[in-house]
Amino acid sequence: MTDQFFGITDTGKHRQNNEDTFIAELTANNRFIIACVIDGVGGYSGGEIAAALAREAILRRLDKPSGEIIPMIIDCFKLANEKIIQEKQRSKEHDNMACVSTLAIVDIERNQFYFAHVGDTRLYLVRDNSLVKISHDQSFVGFLEDSGRLSETEAMNHPKRNEINKALGLDVQLGKDDNYIETGQSPFLPGDMLLLCSDGLTDMLDSAKIRTIITTDGALKEKGNKLVEAANRNGGKDNITVVLVQNNKAQLQFDTTRPAVNPKKNSDTITATSEFHEQAPVKAQPAVVVR
Repeated sequence: MTDQFFGITDTGKHRQNNEDTFIAELTANNRFIIACVIDGVGGYSGGEIAAALAREAILRRLDKPSGEIIPMIIDCFKLANEKIIQEKQRSKEHDNMACVSTLAIVDIERNQFYFAHVGDTRLYLVRDNSLVKISHDQSFVGFLEDSGRLSETEAMNHPKRNEINKALGLDVQLGKDDNYIETGQSPFLPGDMLLLCSDGLTDMLDSAKIRTIITTDGALKEKGNKLVEAANRNGGKDNITVVLVQNNKAQLQFDTTRPAVNPKKNSDTITATSEFHEQAPVKAQPAVVVR
């Protein structure tokens, strides 16, 4: 498992505390890699608590993986949602806390990854030096960017960029709404890499800079550290979290079955099509949380 996964979190240049957390580890049976980024929301340490509760719930559910993978990772988010709501009911000072998260389960043996996503943390696939955005930001600005109505630069500078539509810990009915959690799966081929990150990275670095760093030769630890350093150099306005996973299997020189990723002209990021997703892309909704 040498250099197959790496995670790092940093407070940034302006925050006093870190409301981000992450998971980058093997399941107990060594079958899967768990990669997860969690970004807490809420003042008075509420964001930190929400993120910690979500992390604990996810690890507890994945301690003994069982059943189909997509339903299992949906269960992770349902449990996290339940734990956060229970804490909010117990402690009114944390009434505004919640978290956003992206969770990926990587089956290296079968060359496949599965993911679940709520909020504006992100999942990217790196293949053949192309950066493919897999998850959809569940925010109004994210919807405009993903649908092509805003450029990446316009979205990064939009005053409502950090208003999100969905989060864990907001709605006790989350478990009954099949469309609340974005899910999907895709081949994870030899040479492929996954990047999971909080908005502390993507608010500071555009896709061109991220792609340059992540496709440069070096160990995952080096790439992760360079991403955090670059985000801090550009302002470090929020907590920054990065998780990287790589498929280090030898790539066949002539692999005729390998699906190609074709970059769009003048674009450093490709938005994933429906082949990666179990459901349609998120629809725009009124913002409910200002981060």
